[in-house]
Amino acid sequence: MLFPTLTFGLFFLIVFAITWSANGSNEWRKILLLIASWIFYGAWDWRFVALLIGSAFLNWGAAGLITLQPDWAKTKRKAILIVGVIGNLIILGFFKYYGFFVEQLGDVLHAVGFQRDLPLMQVVLPVGISFFTFQGMSYLADVHARRLAPARLLDVTLLMSFFPHLVAGPIVRGSDLLPQFQRAPRLTRDMASMGLILIVWGLFKKAVVASELSTGLVDPVFFDPSAHSRLDLIAAAYGYAVQIYCDFSAYSDMAIGIAALLGYRFPRNFDQPYRATSLQDFWRRWHISLSSWLRDYLYIGALGGNRKGFARLCVNVLVTMLLGGLWHGAKWTFVIWGGLHGSVLALERIWDRYRPQWLPRMPKILALLLTFHIVVIGWIFFRAETFETAIAFLGGVGASTAASAVLTPLACVLIVFGMAIHFTPPDLGQRLALRLRTLPAPALGLLAGIVILIIDAMRFEGVAPFIYYQF
Repeated sequence: MLFPTLTFGLFFLIVFAITWSANGSNEWRKILLLIASWIFYGAWDWRFVALLIGSAFLNWGAAGLITLQPDWAKTKRKAILIVGVIGNLIILGFFKYYGFFVEQLGDVLHAVGFQRDLPLMQVVLPVGISFFTFQGMSYLADVHARRLAPARLLDVTLLMSFFPHLVAGPIVRGSDLLPQFQRAPRLTRDMASMGLILIVWGLFKKAVVASELSTGLVDPVFFDPSAHSRLDLIAAAYGYAVQIYCDFSAYSDMAIGIAALLGYRFPRNFDQPYRATSLQDFWRRWHISLSSWLRDYLYIGALGGNRKGFARLCVNVLVTMLLGGLWHGAKWTFVIWGGLHGSVLALERIWDRYRPQWLPRMPKILALLLTFHIVVIGWIFFRAETFETAIAFLGGVGASTAASAVLTPLACVLIVFGMAIHFTPPDLGQRLALRLRTLPAPALGLLAGIVILIIDAMRFEGVAPFIYYQF
């Protein structure tokens, strides 16, 4: 069930009406939201609703066992945490990485002269599995560190199943959402107006900008880079940078807006990432919920951060980004993307530490352009289906002689317009919400409906799935 579709619109209107009619009982409201979330997830494949429920039971039970242990039983508490995390990783690893690792093992055995067919099952990847397993692991880590009290089964299950963020984030931590579940939500005028603005804004970015760039430029060029000119390739690289920003930030905006209309607050997930003047700055602005998760639970929590010296810090940064790349998918292109980011992040720290004092810092505009183009090169590996495709793409940028075939004035306009969207003032939505909050509720709903109809008339044929659905 895709957000920018009539089916989801009708689904949400029903959920909105039913859940707010149960405002006398917070428990019933949460039960209704949980059932709605299972229906939302089951619309894709009902078989995996059981996986979602089982994952919630695993994390609820492990957190309960951790809490039962006395303070002096630190080893036992940590052992339960490790078992719980391993359980989540087994779920994630089987569904997402089974085929990848079996193929790699087969290649290794073949290289050493041991040729044998390994069992390879066709495993269907559950939508959003990376997001809800990461939420489960962070919940366990927070309970173990006593940053969060263990929650009841209903609340843990709703945390992991809540449909606005279920399939593509943001990764909402238990410390952000569980306290909200413990009290009856309120829908203020500020939340309603801001929620509607975010939904409409996200719908526009996805349906008008991202989808057309995908089908009209990016997909054809990445399908066969050798058939396209240097101009096509460069435009597709910039086009994908705009597409993935408009696509993913659109989902986050809509998720935050939908949650707001249901009375809950999600953390911000994007902060104009292409304004970054370093890759460290980029990761403070891009997919903030994932980058902060990797920082807190992997880089600091599991690897030790900077506590073991500068050399270990650089290694930890590289390992964190390699695993972050692998988190996105079971392909070497994602690992290379993560490795590129990790290497540059490590080099930035080395440069900051050993830069000669007499050498002036790079002008801000040059640092911004350099950072942006490093990110764009990384996006080529991120988008390419295979390593060979990415190399062919980069080779074509340097030496392509093919005739331009797909770059159109519309694609150029969308690239420029998409970047303009990115650089709009970050408080523009809040200022607009302040103006709209005085409107009566029927007028606000009518205005939102008219704008949605205008966007529907502007959009092109069909709406492609969100990019991050595959993760």
